[in-house]
Amino acid sequence: MFERSAIQRERERYRRRQTMLSVLVAAVSTAMIGGLLLVSITGAPGWRRVRESFLDPQTAAKALPVVLHGLWLNIQLLAWCAAGALALGLAIATLRTLRRPVFFPLRALATGYTYTFRGMPLIITLYVFAFGIPGLRLSGTPTVLWLGGAALVLTYAAYIAEVFRAGIESVHPSQRAAARSLGLTYRQTMRHVVLPQAVRRVAPPLLNDLVAMQKDVGLISLAGPVDAIRAAQIQTSVTYDYTPYIVAGVLFVVLAIPLVAVTDWVTLRAARRQSGDLGL
Repeated sequence: MFERSAIQRERERYRRRQTMLSVLVAAVSTAMIGGLLLVSITGAPGWRRVRESFLDPQTAAKALPVVLHGLWLNIQLLAWCAAGALALGLAIATLRTLRRPVFFPLRALATGYTYTFRGMPLIITLYVFAFGIPGLRLSGTPTVLWLGGAALVLTYAAYIAEVFRAGIESVHPSQRAAARSLGLTYRQTMRHVVLPQAVRRVAPPLLNDLVAMQKDVGLISLAGPVDAIRAAQIQTSVTYDYTPYIVAGVLFVVLAIPLVAVTDWVTLRAARRQSGDLGL
């Protein structure tokens, strides 16, 4: 082991001092800004009324169990819709990357699908599926919950398909050529060479789409199922107090924190991989 020189030790002490100074400045500036915001909000003329209508502790305590029960439906819906959107998005992206002329109808259908559902507002798609399809009175029509989930899957799969397609096309053509020269079929090349690299490259934007979906599953309340937002709406209609909505919003934020943390970690890891520094 080599002994560190005096210059190196001094450099390390300087870095520690700079780090401590940066943390101190950040803490002081955050406290000052937070204090100014607190004073400006609590000093507003209507603050007392807003506090009673949106931040009542007793109303929050009564609404919490009901909203939590509804949140479980959102969590289940998120799991199923995320899996469905990822699978459908990957399939659509694969269809859009087919190059042979015989596959043109499939490419056209996949392109039309992505254009339609990326341009259509989610709330309109949800209304069409939740209220339009049952209006046909067809036998075997799924429940409103399943139809609303299908609207979420179709909408987000269009965005995810473009993310996957960007990842697939980012793989250099020489990778495919090398795989084909080794005797791999097109399917084997996609499975063993192209898709692993593409998924690794687009992991951060895919996780961002899942974070967005985590919020939008709350729109299922517009179709009628009693999720967290619908439960908060019911409680509000009884007490004429909007605090249950704040409770639901806080629960959605808590639910999103793990996904956001994983997204940030994956994004940072991808940046380090590109720069050649994995932090090992």
